[in-house]
Amino acid sequence: MGRKWNNIKEKKAAKDKNTSRIYAKFGREIYVAAKQGEPDPEANQALKVVLERAKTYSVPKTIIDRAIEKAKGGSEESYDELRYEGFGPNGSMIIVDALTNNVNRTAAEVRAAFKKNGGNMGVSGSVSYMFDATTVIGVEGKTADEVLELLMEADVDAKDILEEEDTVIVYADPDQFHEVQEAFNKDGITDFTVAELTMLAQNDITLPEDTKEQFEKLIDALEDLEDVGQVYHNVDLGE
Repeated sequence: MGRKWNNIKEKKAAKDKNTSRIYAKFGREIYVAAKQGEPDPEANQALKVVLERAKTYSVPKTIIDRAIEKAKGGSEESYDELRYEGFGPNGSMIIVDALTNNVNRTAAEVRAAFKKNGGNMGVSGSVSYMFDATTVIGVEGKTADEVLELLMEADVDAKDILEEEDTVIVYADPDQFHEVQEAFNKDGITDFTVAELTMLAQNDITLPEDTKEQFEKLIDALEDLEDVGQVYHNVDLGE
């Protein structure tokens, strides 16, 4: 499972290189979450999750506040949440989550990104059955044993707790995101190295070197699309 954390870490580092794009995508996610429920994160669990994720990407408060105020202001802008599934080189599996106000545009862009980079779209369910929805939260300054004790005291049953370099990563069921977060908060920990609701592959694969570059170009092309929020895959990218 350590490899999966490395993939998440590498993806986060790559996204950090283009902060303006990341901020824009989070602004959209925050607006949609606030629009679909209460604009108060304490009364809106979905919004609270997005805000915690935004925090780990250092999204400025001005962008967060603007998105919430836009939702409060009664904007009629509407978005659809979409999931696409497909295959990359050597049978690699990819899931693409998007948030769009133009379904036809997004579908065409995602399909083109797959086609131009050696992949192809699959039907709904063709890939997702090989992934598990998972909470992933990482903290620094604790050992795995300390985190286990902390979670046990909070009556939180994690799937796994692993130490990766200077970080302890907790893997838990998706509906336990807030329970894990609150357990850390009660211990005075409010900053997380990663805080994601993600899709983790049940089994990672390693690609031959001659197709690895093509796969990375496909992932980059998908993540660069304006409407795409998250891209998940089953490839161990290594170091």
